[in-house]
Amino acid sequence: MDPLQAEAELIERAKTDPDAFGELYERYIERIYNYVYFRVGSVHDAEDLTARVFLKALNNLSRYRFVGLPFSAWLYRIAHNLIANHHRDQSRRREIPIEDMAVVNIPARLPAIDASMGRAQEAEALWKMINDLSPQKRELILLKFVEKLSNSEIAAVLNKSESAIKSLYHRTLLEMREQIDRADFD
Repeated sequence: MDPLQAEAELIERAKTDPDAFGELYERYIERIYNYVYFRVGSVHDAEDLTARVFLKALNNLSRYRFVGLPFSAWLYRIAHNLIANHHRDQSRRREIPIEDMAVVNIPARLPAIDASMGRAQEAEALWKMINDLSPQKRELILLKFVEKLSNSEIAAVLNKSESAIKSLYHRTLLEMREQIDRADFD
C-alpha cells in the first residue's frame, strides 16, 4: 500500500481511536519538537509549544482533510502558527537587551562535527550565516535541509504556493552565495 494512503487511513482511524492518534504522535513528536526548538531556542518553550501542537491537532483532527501531503505538513503548519503567536506574544511582554539574547545555533538532532578544526569553523560560519538570514529564509533552510521536507510540504507549512517556495529558495541560495563570496575576500 502507498505510504501516504496508509497514513490517510491511520488518520481516519485516529479520529475515533486514541491509540491510532498515539501512533501519529510517536511518529512525529521528535521532528515537531526539533522544529519548534530550533525556532524558539528554549527547551521549556519548545516542550510547551510541541504539546500545544499535538493538542490542537487532536482537537481539530475531525476537520483534517487528506490532500495528498504527509500529515506532518499539517503539523508543521500548526507549529508554524503557534511559534509565530509565541514570538508575537514574547515581543509584547518584555524587551531583552541584545547582549542577553541567545543565538539559536545548530539543532540538537544534527550529528556532532567530528571534523578538523577548520571544518568546525566552516560549519560555525555557515550556521552564523543561516542565523543572519531573515526569519522566513531561515525557516525555509530549516525545513528543507534539517527536516528534509519537499517544496510542496514547505509550501503547505508556510501557506505559500510551491512556485513561491522555489523562488524564495533560489533567492536564499543566491544571498548565501554572495555572503560566501564576500567572506572569501575579507
